[in-house]
Amino acid sequence: MLELRGISKTFHPGTPNAKTAIVNLSLTLEAGDFVTIIGSNGAGKSTLFNAICGDFFTDQGSIFLDGEDITFQPSHVRSKRIGRLYQDPMRGSAPNMTIEENLALAAGSGGLFSRITRGDRERFRQRLSLLGMGLEDRLRQSVGLLSGGQRQALTLLMATMNPPRLLLLDEHTAALDPAAAEKVLDLTRRIVDQHHITTMMVTHNLQNALDMGNRTLMMDAGGIVLDVGGAERQGMKVPDLLERFRAGAGKSLDNDRILLS
Repeated sequence: MLELRGISKTFHPGTPNAKTAIVNLSLTLEAGDFVTIIGSNGAGKSTLFNAICGDFFTDQGSIFLDGEDITFQPSHVRSKRIGRLYQDPMRGSAPNMTIEENLALAAGSGGLFSRITRGDRERFRQRLSLLGMGLEDRLRQSVGLLSGGQRQALTLLMATMNPPRLLLLDEHTAALDPAAAEKVLDLTRRIVDQHHITTMMVTHNLQNALDMGNRTLMMDAGGIVLDVGGAERQGMKVPDLLERFRAGAGKSLDNDRILLS
């Protein structure tokens, strides 16, 4: 479904600011895989997502989606099949537009420049009711007035309004309070399961990395040092994950944000 073949990326090559972010990374995801990703700051997690989305072209290697080589495909073309959520709840929606206008744009129903039909509104109400936040009764309210948790839940709904082939979640609950984060994670599980969306989720929470999905990757220095799934993963605890990271990376995980989460 998604295949990365030996991709590498160095920013500012040939300068004192040269930074190698991804090193000869290969990865294959099958349709329906839900992969969680753990790694310290600078491990290459967000850079990996940027490469998949086409925010830049890799220096070497190839990227295939559904068997199609998208290595040099522009990001706006890839976005038709790849959905993404960011850590910042303010990204991914238009704050000065209403909830229904944002949903209409995500659904391809128009938004500002096309008429939103009664059928559109009923569809939006039905989808919003799944959030359990009462947003189905606030369709004409500005998105900028929503809380961070409400806005991130709405953005997740927008990203999956027309289910993408691949969904990338870049620490999408990290900026939320614990209650809101748990609600968004539960919504994530339900939407991904319902539509069988192939998903990659970066998280700083080791327990979530084991609880969510069917496979866990750990990254360090631009590469994958652990890839575990199936029965082996089901029996793992957080200390096991830390030990496997130490064995794979040759050092202990020393990211306070991850260890304290």
